[in-house]
Amino acid sequence: MSISNITYKEWTVAILHKPKLKHSYIKIDSYGKIIINTASQSQSFVLELLKDKEFWIQKQLNRVTNTTFLDFNIEDEVLLFGECYSIDSDEASYLREKLQNLKNSNEKIVLQHYNEYYKKISQSYLTQRVEYYSKKMNLEYSLIKYRKMRSRWGSCSSKKVLTFNSELIKIRKELIDYVVVHELSHLVHMNHSKAFHDFVDNHLDNSRTLRKELKNIRLL
Repeated sequence: MSISNITYKEWTVAILHKPKLKHSYIKIDSYGKIIINTASQSQSFVLELLKDKEFWIQKQLNRVTNTTFLDFNIEDEVLLFGECYSIDSDEASYLREKLQNLKNSNEKIVLQHYNEYYKKISQSYLTQRVEYYSKKMNLEYSLIKYRKMRSRWGSCSSKKVLTFNSELIKIRKELIDYVVVHELSHLVHMNHSKAFHDFVDNHLDNSRTLRKELKNIRLL
């Protein structure tokens, strides 16, 4: 594999030449970098591909621009309810104690303790919110689970098991409530039909605005 760059209009495009590829494709990474994977060595082919996909590329770049990345400085900060807190704050006392007792503080182990911390906070806070809204909506669930997920905020199974992403605790409380109501609503509608969204709207003010905001948040 070889790597080169090409300029197309105002964009700098990275080209990854992979001889064994049968098809060429473009991807936009989470930082807005344009990457073409192709077996072709032809610059004219690449330029034609960019021209053909120009509208799609611009659409994806706009999406990245409007995306909020939840980020913080590991070992110095924690991210809770959409705000960064110092590791020395009361909010981070449990995690701070764990990190101080580490004999080996490599990044992998530190991240494991962060994940444990977020799961612990999630179990406490989210359970309360699920209880509150399930009573308000007159709905019953069978079990709540918490785990770190890469691409989903939550899920609801046909057996009425609610699963929430422990990373939820990093976003604003209003958005957390939206996810809770969203998943509880699947106890009634196991789809994303108009009836489902109407049901969510009936139980949470400003739900459409919150849903739009949530789509623009990405976890690192």
